[in-house]
Amino acid sequence: MNTQSKIEKSAELEDLKSFENAEEFIGRHIGPDDAEIGEMLGELGLESLDALVTSTVPANILLQENLKLGSAMTENMALSELKTMMADDVPGRSYIGLGYYDTFTPTVILRNVLENPGWYTSYTPYQPEISQGRLECLLNFQQMVMDLTGMEIANASLLDEATAAAEGMALAKRVCKKKQCNLFFVDKNCFPQTIDLIKTRASGSGYEIVIDNVANIDKHDVFGAMFQYPNIEGTPEDLGNYIDKLHEQQAIAVVAADIMSLVLLKAPGEMGADVVVGTTQRFGVPMGYGGPHAAYFATRDEYKRSIPGRMIGVSIDARGKPAYRMALQTREQHIRREKANSNICTAQALLANISALYAMYHGPVGLKRIASRIHRLTAILATALNKHGIKIVNDSFFDTLTISLSDKALADVKNRADTAGINLFMGNAAKGSVGISLDECCDLKDVSLLIWVILGEDASKLDLVALDGEITAQGESAFIPQNLKRASAFLEHPIFNILQSETEMLRYLKRMENKDLSLTHSMIPLGSCTMKLNATSEMIPISWPEFNSVHPFVPVDKVPGYQKMIAGLESMLEEILGFDGISSQPNSGAQGEYAGLLAIRGYLDSKGQQARNVCLIPSSAHGTNPASAQMVGMKVVIVACDELGNIDLEDLKAKAAANADELAALMITYPSTHGVFEEAVKEICQTIHDFGGQVYMDGANLNAQVGVTRPGDIGADVSHVNLHKTFCIPHGGGGPGMGPIGVKAHLIPFLANHSVIKLEDPLAENSAVSAAPWGSASILPISWMYMKMMGWQGLKKATEVAMLNANYIARKLEPHYPILYTGKNGLVAHECIIDLRPLKAASGISEEDVAKRLMDFGFHAPTMSFPVAGTLMIEPTESESKIELDRFIEAMILIRQEIAAVQSGEIDPANNPLKHAPHTLRDIVFEEWDRPYSKEQGAFPAPWLIEAKYWPTVNRVDNVYGDRNLICSCPPLEDYM
Repeated sequence: MNTQSKIEKSAELEDLKSFENAEEFIGRHIGPDDAEIGEMLGELGLESLDALVTSTVPANILLQENLKLGSAMTENMALSELKTMMADDVPGRSYIGLGYYDTFTPTVILRNVLENPGWYTSYTPYQPEISQGRLECLLNFQQMVMDLTGMEIANASLLDEATAAAEGMALAKRVCKKKQCNLFFVDKNCFPQTIDLIKTRASGSGYEIVIDNVANIDKHDVFGAMFQYPNIEGTPEDLGNYIDKLHEQQAIAVVAADIMSLVLLKAPGEMGADVVVGTTQRFGVPMGYGGPHAAYFATRDEYKRSIPGRMIGVSIDARGKPAYRMALQTREQHIRREKANSNICTAQALLANISALYAMYHGPVGLKRIASRIHRLTAILATALNKHGIKIVNDSFFDTLTISLSDKALADVKNRADTAGINLFMGNAAKGSVGISLDECCDLKDVSLLIWVILGEDASKLDLVALDGEITAQGESAFIPQNLKRASAFLEHPIFNILQSETEMLRYLKRMENKDLSLTHSMIPLGSCTMKLNATSEMIPISWPEFNSVHPFVPVDKVPGYQKMIAGLESMLEEILGFDGISSQPNSGAQGEYAGLLAIRGYLDSKGQQARNVCLIPSSAHGTNPASAQMVGMKVVIVACDELGNIDLEDLKAKAAANADELAALMITYPSTHGVFEEAVKEICQTIHDFGGQVYMDGANLNAQVGVTRPGDIGADVSHVNLHKTFCIPHGGGGPGMGPIGVKAHLIPFLANHSVIKLEDPLAENSAVSAAPWGSASILPISWMYMKMMGWQGLKKATEVAMLNANYIARKLEPHYPILYTGKNGLVAHECIIDLRPLKAASGISEEDVAKRLMDFGFHAPTMSFPVAGTLMIEPTESESKIELDRFIEAMILIRQEIAAVQSGEIDPANNPLKHAPHTLRDIVFEEWDRPYSKEQGAFPAPWLIEAKYWPTVNRVDNVYGDRNLICSCPPLEDYM
């Protein structure tokens, strides 16, 4: 349809309601217009999207009616509804602490990173040549953590502090030489959510936990111990003596440390700690009602191969120049599966980058000023309270005071706090104590108000400036013991000392952004990753203070709007999935798997079926599936797939029968990781139920189900949802994500609960899977906005067009590359796999060569060698237009022609554009060109690149060199130049 025809059709609107154009966003989100959809359907020999669906999806699982969701809304309507909803909240000012503190996000970082699609729409940096910017920044994050903790090596973030603590316990068990010991010690003064997650992890892993006073540590034979520094009361204690006692019994010391306090306090590494964990939230990342934030994990160099998550290392490229890459455990779950260190593959890259940039912007001098100011205000508060006879439990502190009050005084304090709109930590109120934690955003007015809340007196009568003078006269700080004052330098690397002007920081951010390929450049066709549009209207609310400034432990009745938004999102997910309940606590897809399997475990145990511990997993499954299963104590049994990529039904039945008394669950991905709708899926689910097991459906490929079929109707008992895939939360260059789970009614009581904020439906005794009750709550509005703006009709159409785009690519590439698996009628689901193994055998050109060559065309490679080695898995999503699809198809055909030239002997099999890819600007301008093909063919292999060229900044990175010469800290400054 030409432009004039569109205008004329638009003029035919019949009533005023039509002028609202409520379905406008559907066309914004979905790439192809109706004319392009018609053209692509024509290529497939189909007349409609409905015909595509019925030709692809098994008839016995097709939805027979539309989803019971609201109709589509305009962007402004949805934003207005959300804003009105949040107006009911009065969260107040929080001094609760427990790992969550108010902070100032530097506006240069807020605008140019958090709100910048050039940063938040990129993927995990598996292709390092087009990821150098965020890899450099993540390396700086690791350096920051190593410096402040005093440890030798750090990873590139974990999900939250409590999860990191649980991972610390798991590492302690792996590396401890006392292999028969199964007891782990937890200091009773650790944060409650940390203890909660340690209990969860220990129950699945078969560990025993003892929670005791730290002074009693030598009374227990343990493989490791967890300390909080400073502890829940606010006391920083020298842990060296306790750690020495641990080491005497060959046990491992894990310390959860407040990263801001480490600016002033002695580093845990200097006390002998083996592992240090924590959160970097207060380094510029809003509290967000629980997240997302980047946790950190640091340890000794000798334990580097046991570190969970991802590490960034320094390697070299093909020309010997320094280049960054993910090191060691890059594809750990795919390789080691149930033997992996952890099920966590990526975590919180975007937030880790923000925290690193916060440290780089302030530098060591600025950080010390901030930390000293927080401490000094706390000292003023403590001095004022002391002078008025208030008992402060902790004589030493960084930013937290615990005060002891009578019952009457406690009740009065509660009333005045409510009047003032202030939240204090009341977790130990039954023992007559209240916690007060100060932060970067506090000033003397806040201290005055806190004094009134505690004393009931007008603080204006107190001369706080004079009190400050008294404190200053006592020395640098009388409230930090001399032996705990930090003496070691930190952040001495130049990168932390040259970006203190906004001009320099702004330019640095732009340089880093320009190094990376994101959705702002081109489609990212990663199979099983669903790199769809992250619309601006979806992203806008995450910067609203209504969402990002709320402490996760504020009383629920103070945030009815937040709760209504979460409940609304969960209700929509229940309808989309066909389930009876939702838990929004898991803050990643892998954590969703873990939470779902824990629910199954709890249900079976409640039935007296503790012997059921076998989890059947297809050989094609994502590596996190077996890793999650082993974390809940299940034994993994692999089920074969047939030559068409489907689960081998006979093998499944045989293994279900062989394990009939022990069968706990099947983990299945649907559509399969091979990109097809398996016809026998209902029979597969029924087989598991017949043998007494439960069905866990991995939600990785939910983008091919929404509005067309539902996991609950197919036969699943539980499924996780990757909100960062199907429902538009951006991938952030490796996180954040959210992995809520949907369950059938019988599993609702066994969902995760929380030790601080008790949830209604799960059993009260259930422990948590994330540090916060609703995980990374501040990014949930992204998915809420997407669903509201799309409505039931838009969500269904998105699924249909995702399938159409994948089948169009498959049909166009089929004459050039073998399509490995198809379903009925020769169609795929929402992704397709092209098989490069025959071409590699004939030409020597590998899947990696093709992946790197795509960079020269300005594309991120499809998923490489998963689920089948030697293949590329392509998922275009519904957001890509036919123009973009055709551009990608042309690139793949041109690459196939280059492979043919190698096969025919026309070009050298070792010296050609594919083997030298990617080509950099340095190659073209500065390096001697001695290759048997032109510069134009190397760097400009397609005509459209003349007008818009993305340049990789390094040549092909040497992975083997990087692992053999592991460097995970910042290189010299000249390497940045």
